[in-house]
Amino acid sequence: MTGNRLQVSLGAALLLVWIALFGQSGQAVAAWKAGAARARITPLEPMWMAGYASRDRPAEGKSTDLWAKALALEDEEGHRAILLTLDLVGIDRTLSVTVCERITKRFGLQRSSIAICTSHTHSGPVVGKNLAPMHYALVSDTARQSIEQYADQLLVTLVDLVGEALKDLEPCTLQHGVGEATFAINRRNNPQPEVPARRTAGTLLGPVDHDVPVLAIRSDDKFKAVVFGYACHATVLSWMQWSGDYPGYAQIDLEQRLPDCQAMFWAGCGADQNPVPRRTNELAKHYGRRLADAVESVLLTSKMAVVEPSIETTFYTIDLELGQLPTPAELRQVEKSGNKFEQSRARLLLSQIAAGKPLSQTYPYPVEVWKLGADLRWVMLGGEVVVDYALRLKSELSGHLWVAGYSNDVMAYIPSRRILREGGYEGASSMVYYGLPTLWAPTIENAIVKEVKRQAE
Repeated sequence: MTGNRLQVSLGAALLLVWIALFGQSGQAVAAWKAGAARARITPLEPMWMAGYASRDRPAEGKSTDLWAKALALEDEEGHRAILLTLDLVGIDRTLSVTVCERITKRFGLQRSSIAICTSHTHSGPVVGKNLAPMHYALVSDTARQSIEQYADQLLVTLVDLVGEALKDLEPCTLQHGVGEATFAINRRNNPQPEVPARRTAGTLLGPVDHDVPVLAIRSDDKFKAVVFGYACHATVLSWMQWSGDYPGYAQIDLEQRLPDCQAMFWAGCGADQNPVPRRTNELAKHYGRRLADAVESVLLTSKMAVVEPSIETTFYTIDLELGQLPTPAELRQVEKSGNKFEQSRARLLLSQIAAGKPLSQTYPYPVEVWKLGADLRWVMLGGEVVVDYALRLKSELSGHLWVAGYSNDVMAYIPSRRILREGGYEGASSMVYYGLPTLWAPTIENAIVKEVKRQAE
């Protein structure tokens, strides 16, 4: 008799859980609240573009608009979180910190509840001192002024955008799933001219991450917002027109397919991944359509998992070690004899030292982890993170794990220990363009993974 009562009680309890999550109809019940907002951030006047050192003049037109988009989430306990996605190559630490300080002060949110993710389009504007030795330090005073003005306006826009998203909060349901897109290739292992033949033969080399994580936010059986990611450089285009590149076209495509839905893209760990072939607008649209197809397939044909209405967020910076620092004498020698970008970095570092700020042996590296529901964790890492990190973290942590790069502060490439040992662009020479004084220490990968696990577990 006791056993029967226990079975009845368990059955009743399970029924109550089912009704709480899905309602009598079996459809997900809106226990979340979500709000969405967007703002156009396409420069209104000609200014310098970010991402390529070879550019020698400001932008000359527009292919697509660039957007900042905000998603506000509130769980059933009233905890709130804000996701900002930007059609920009990156954002520097100074601007990121200021944006978050303004948001926390104005809206009472914790820093851990704010995430800023960039698409890494190479057809957007220079933003503040991101990639300073490549852009900010080499242009005219007038051009620098326009860069600073753009950053100042972006700050105001992003803070206001958060307010609009919070005002838009309404009951919603959240679901998640993962699709696949296969156009990214590992650029370190596959010479671009050989890619078509290797793809046909199935002999492409090197690690890749073809997952397309998808978060769907529904209100009244309509898609209110869709958040999705992919690990691949946004470098299809290299022309002189503003464009969101393939991530921008994917968002445009999805918003045309899903009326009244706001599509939001975050870049995964694609620092060593390229879309190939590339360099035409038709290809950018093609890859955008393929990515949109992968997202739509998850939304409409797969059984997406319901995200329980709870959110936990953590954010910490860790002191990430650099290798041996250059001396002032060595920097002065580079200032005289290096190429123009090495000279530019040397001048910036010497100016810092002259201002009484010695070079630091560490960098304050941001690591952010959100837990949505019972088993969906979203890791957001700063810098241009190579694919090794996503593959390692997804293999070593349980549950559903999404790993974004280019988040909160894009200060440099983030090589794995393997790539740091191999050298090349991602492991060595790229540091010049970002302005860090030297290479990362060999401890970089384990330090980052350790912090992610500490927050996630």
